[in-house]
Amino acid sequence: MAKAPEEKRHRARDLDLPLGRFAPGKHNAITDVEGVQVGHSTIIKGEGKLKVGEGPIRTGVTAILPNEANIFMDRLAGGAFVLNGAGEVSGLTQVVEWGLIETPILLTNTMSVGAVSDAVARYMVEKHPGIGEEHDVIIPVVGECDDSWLNDIAGHHVTEKHVREAIAQAKGGPVAEGAVGGGTGMITCDFKAGIGTSSRKLPEVFGGYTLGVLVMSNFGKVHNLRVAGMPVGEVLAEKLKNSPRREHSYGSLIGVVATDAPLLSHQLSRLCKRVALGIGRVGSYAAHGSGEIVVGFSTANVIPRRTRKMVYKMKILLDQRLDPLYEAVMEATEEAILNSMCMASSMTGVNGNFVPALPLDEVRRFVDATRPIFASVNKKPHQSTFPARSQKPTDIDKEGNVKVSEAAPTAVRSAEGIPYPTRGGPEGG
Repeated sequence: MAKAPEEKRHRARDLDLPLGRFAPGKHNAITDVEGVQVGHSTIIKGEGKLKVGEGPIRTGVTAILPNEANIFMDRLAGGAFVLNGAGEVSGLTQVVEWGLIETPILLTNTMSVGAVSDAVARYMVEKHPGIGEEHDVIIPVVGECDDSWLNDIAGHHVTEKHVREAIAQAKGGPVAEGAVGGGTGMITCDFKAGIGTSSRKLPEVFGGYTLGVLVMSNFGKVHNLRVAGMPVGEVLAEKLKNSPRREHSYGSLIGVVATDAPLLSHQLSRLCKRVALGIGRVGSYAAHGSGEIVVGFSTANVIPRRTRKMVYKMKILLDQRLDPLYEAVMEATEEAILNSMCMASSMTGVNGNFVPALPLDEVRRFVDATRPIFASVNKKPHQSTFPARSQKPTDIDKEGNVKVSEAAPTAVRSAEGIPYPTRGGPEGG
């Protein structure tokens, strides 16, 4: 009997799910942030019993180039957040310390971090021969998740060739999702997953900024799965109760956030924290053995490596203007994870381990059954926690002469919103 063809894969938005109030960018991808590029190298070889060093192989590399491969000379502000640290993003301590991104960001499997880091270092030295002599040494930013349930992870199949391929394939526009690149062997809530991405474009009244999220998603159990807030996993769990599943590992998630909003490092780290809320929306509780690690960057300010100046001026978004970005990054994270699942097909890996695809028809039926509840929902962005002007806030650089009293109005009691002095001096004046 011929095997029935698997249902066509769709992105989460094509299922007409309620996925937040902010509109996505043109491609609904991290590449909607101008200058950001993404490329993959996917390795799928062999089948049957695991033979370490031979396969089967279900892995790869994903490369994120923050500003069209010029990141070493034109560095960007960066930040990070670790929700649970049973995982690794090499180079993250320097990102946090310096507040800078100066290498491409690579995603792969746990056992290949060293090989990928070495390959990126060689690639960067070729492009910039002064590294380690004229310039500082570099520590590439490489994130990982464990794909061992499907992949010969101890076989070290990711090589420099695959790293260079992922970087060479990087481009703007639509991003391949699901079982591609570093996400090839990844699983989410007992369904096949991998790479997913999404973006949000803020209304002009909130600054008009674009924000994008890319995830390598590999966490959770089916009963925890939430799709657009609905307990879909509890319904699907019954269908999987007799199916072999990954048991020894809860999994992990690596997230990458990009935005053109002018943010400092601490603001980017705060933005990365809110990615955790989006992960939780899909059902993660960040288990003991899980690694949820997020790195972020802003393309708004370029910090040059070479300059004769002692002072570099940056445009900075006021902290009380961050709330719409917080909401947007939570929405984009949730959708990116769902995209990683919706776009991934079923896969068989080492020892015949099988991971089914998320059954989109069943998800669609579940959503259709609850659709009347959402029929009257107003998806138009409402006012944020600060009073919004009728037009985009001005970004005119007044060379540091702005007084607190001239700042945009705010209901947030923060350093930017409290007039100075707030009370009389020693003499009561």
